[in-house]
Amino acid sequence: MTERKPPGVPFESWVDKQIQDAQRRGEFDQLPGAGEPLPAGLDTSYDELWWIKRKMAREGLAVLPPTLALRKEAEDALAAAWAAPSERIVRKIITEVNVKIRDMMFKPPPGPPLGKKPYDVEEVVREWRERRAAAGAEAASEPDAQGE
Repeated sequence: MTERKPPGVPFESWVDKQIQDAQRRGEFDQLPGAGEPLPAGLDTSYDELWWIKRKMAREGLAVLPPTLALRKEAEDALAAAWAAPSERIVRKIITEVNVKIRDMMFKPPPGPPLGKKPYDVEEVVREWRERRAAAGAEAASEPDAQGE
């Protein structure tokens, strides 16, 4: 149990003595972070959500407004479509993201405007075919590994 402050002893002196006694006993030697620099950002103003932000950063999480998250998802879907191995998969990827874009277009935006319209599936498939043909032509024109 913690001892009580003796009467007549200034509070600061009593606390300092307890800290010094604990240091002599080695009670601070094995604390987490001992010997490491203090974390950055201690000189900034207080943020009451600091612990949430730190946990999200530690776990690699991010929270975007729904429209910005969908904008990112749409860009990722288009990139995935360009890399797809078949026309069927291109159509599936683009159709799925178009459903989400259309849903968002007809709802009041909860954040910044989406700034996206559904992709033209036929246009994406046409460009996918062109990219695939161009990649095949480049591969055919490169000399083989044997130097022929």
